[in-house]
Amino acid sequence: MAYKFIDNYRERGARKKLVELLKSRGIEDQNVLNAIGKVPRHFFFDETFWNQAYKDIAFPIGDGQTISQPYTVAYQSELLHIKKGDKVLEIGTGSGYQTCILMELGAKVFTIERQENIYNRTIQVLPGMGYKPHFYCGDGSKGIAEQAPYDKIIVTAGAPLVPEILLKQLKVGGILVIPVGDEHTQKMVTVIRISDTDYEKIVLDTFRFVPLVGDQAW
Repeated sequence: MAYKFIDNYRERGARKKLVELLKSRGIEDQNVLNAIGKVPRHFFFDETFWNQAYKDIAFPIGDGQTISQPYTVAYQSELLHIKKGDKVLEIGTGSGYQTCILMELGAKVFTIERQENIYNRTIQVLPGMGYKPHFYCGDGSKGIAEQAPYDKIIVTAGAPLVPEILLKQLKVGGILVIPVGDEHTQKMVTVIRISDTDYEKIVLDTFRFVPLVGDQAW
């Protein structure tokens, strides 16, 4: 993991090219594109692999986890329709890259990671970059009930279903974005809480995430 936070013209130029690629793939939200263009993705890589940082690919970060593909991060972020000041629950901190994008969009982020090794690494890296979300280590499939309700919830791992416990932590009018399917492929699902008892579900494109592991998942 890189702790030498160096961001020069070469990396900034690579981010501009990445933003143009994401635009060509259909990402339209300018705020999301601006956030992608600002967050130095190479900071989440060992320096040996900095040349991989601005390719539109996922990349291993250890413990069976990956830093998500930039297109996937942008896609989920766009679906959330983040407004400045939104209280957002992120299930699966991972590298922290998605966390930084959410914070650049103006969200107040509560993020939870179940794998202690990854959690311990990320709580060092993000503050060093100037990002200070509310970090938790634990079973994200159950959310963080003590901080609920949330304006938005994002799940960054594939689930077999939409956990009821997460829906209950969403404000009325709030949005949950989660990949749902089997352990190999998932459909991105947006759920909007219409009232205390009613939800609208929209099923979108196919993705491939690492499995969401926990009491309310695999």
